[in-house]
Amino acid sequence: MSSLLLENEPFMPKERDIALAGKSSKELASLFPKKEKDFQMTVSVDKHETKITFPFPAIKLLLQILTQMAEGNAITIIPIHAELTTQEAANLLNVSRPFLIRLLEKKEIPFHKVGTHRRIRFIDLLHFKQRTDETSQKALDELVKQAQDLNMGY
Repeated sequence: MSSLLLENEPFMPKERDIALAGKSSKELASLFPKKEKDFQMTVSVDKHETKITFPFPAIKLLLQILTQMAEGNAITIIPIHAELTTQEAANLLNVSRPFLIRLLEKKEIPFHKVGTHRRIRFIDLLHFKQRTDETSQKALDELVKQAQDLNMGY
């Protein structure tokens, strides 16, 4: 397997990539199966052509990747079992590393140490993000309800 596929660095699409991803995502979405089933595609590279059968989840993921690229977003794939450094975890949460370390010390996110270095499992980071997103959404819903109850016009 190519080391390029194992890199964990985000891929930032260029203008040409964004345009091509937009076109490709629309074409793929129009072919997307209504129910889960394998997906067969003919792939051509230079003069070589072959049919490839993809599992449904792979095509679903490909469509998500193309959609994000079409919006100009950076893309990375992280295996669910991956262990992250504190800087990688902070980057994914869009917070500072010192803030993340305070969360770890308060035991809000599980971690373990490798020598003197903290490591956070990606799945634990996802669970923390899901909990905080749910809490934020509940608070926002409550604010909206209060604004409506007070007839504030929004």
